[in-house]
Amino acid sequence: MKVLRTPDDRFANLKDYQFSPHYTTIKTANGVDLRIHHIDEGPFDGPTVLCMHGQPAWSYLYRKMIPILVKFGCRVIAPDLVGYGKSDKPAAREDFSYQDQVDWMSQWLIANNLGGLTFFGQDWGGLIGLRLVAAHPDRFDRVVISNTGLPYSLETQDSNKRLAEQFWAEESVPSLTEMAAAIGQMSIEERPFKFAYWQKYCWGTEDLPAGLLMSLSTETRAVLANGSTPNPEDFLKSEIVKAYDAPFPDPSFKMGIRAMPRQVPFFPDDPSTQAQLDAWKVFDEFNKPFLCAFSDDDPVTGGLDAEFIERVPGAHGRPHLTISGGGHFIQENKPEAISEVIASFIQST
Repeated sequence: MKVLRTPDDRFANLKDYQFSPHYTTIKTANGVDLRIHHIDEGPFDGPTVLCMHGQPAWSYLYRKMIPILVKFGCRVIAPDLVGYGKSDKPAAREDFSYQDQVDWMSQWLIANNLGGLTFFGQDWGGLIGLRLVAAHPDRFDRVVISNTGLPYSLETQDSNKRLAEQFWAEESVPSLTEMAAAIGQMSIEERPFKFAYWQKYCWGTEDLPAGLLMSLSTETRAVLANGSTPNPEDFLKSEIVKAYDAPFPDPSFKMGIRAMPRQVPFFPDDPSTQAQLDAWKVFDEFNKPFLCAFSDDDPVTGGLDAEFIERVPGAHGRPHLTISGGGHFIQENKPEAISEVIASFIQST
């Protein structure tokens, strides 16, 4: 396995990201060293919140939430997944799998001897982080999730799944516009088919525009909501674009963000299906406090909170809430609201 490391100067002078870096070296199954970066802010003896990001973001996503949570007296730990941010980046798409990410972050969790944690995860931060909670439940005191899931499928192929397989086999890589249109129109029933547009776009786009994608999900979205017409040149020069492009000096560094969407287990024969079922067995008996705080306008994960609220004992009777206007990346769009939810949940439980 070839491993790349982003030069430190790529992260110089990023707006609102002046946190001290911390590094942990773990080993892959074939003995290759991987260095994982994390932020560690706030009082060491405060309640510890483990914040995990998704794709194509990195710990920069939490820069707005960290000061708020620290003011509430929390210690905040925010790692970069392997392939993201300041962490090392295996150089082939095939180097990444769902199970690999779980295994790598499990090593990191144990190496740092973290416990008494409040977990918060969104997007792939939830998919991977919830597997960490299931594998190491004694290290976690409570869970808060937003815009994420723990997906699996045991059903035979329905029409949308057959369409997804056909799309993967026969169609060309969709453009950014085609992908965005498909995702924006996605219903729960159509999720396997429409999400395939995102999967194939990421897998097949050599120079995946991470910064632009994050800008479209946050800055552009906010401007459109205010009734203005965005200027594309302004967004390409924005601090958001600069920061989310920073980990990737060239396309060879982008294999992690290209690979991970394809790992979402929508089909019964997916290699992660059994591990997902095993994790759900843990959550079916998970009595520790569990809270859902999803956005009301995220087409990717809308409705996925219902299964947690119904199945997880620790979620029963909790004040689950819906945050208005949070979009998919609630950490960017509603940092105060989601931070206050986490802090209040810690205080009340």
